[in-house]
Amino acid sequence: MADLLRRSEGGTLEELIQAIGWLPHTTRAALTGLKKKGYLIERCKRGEMTCYKITGSPQ
Repeated sequence: MADLLRRSEGGTLEELIQAIGWLPHTTRAALTGLKKKGYLIERCKRGEMTCYKITGSPQ
């Protein structure tokens, strides 16, 4: 999951779901968990799709 989020284009929710095999609500909860651990996650658009990208890591 983190590898997808570190790509320059980030990862869409669908890409994350396919990569880890979790349900959408569980995948979104994992994003929240990363934020709570100190990762900076940016939400952006790729065409009409929302994508997520790690822009900073905890020290």
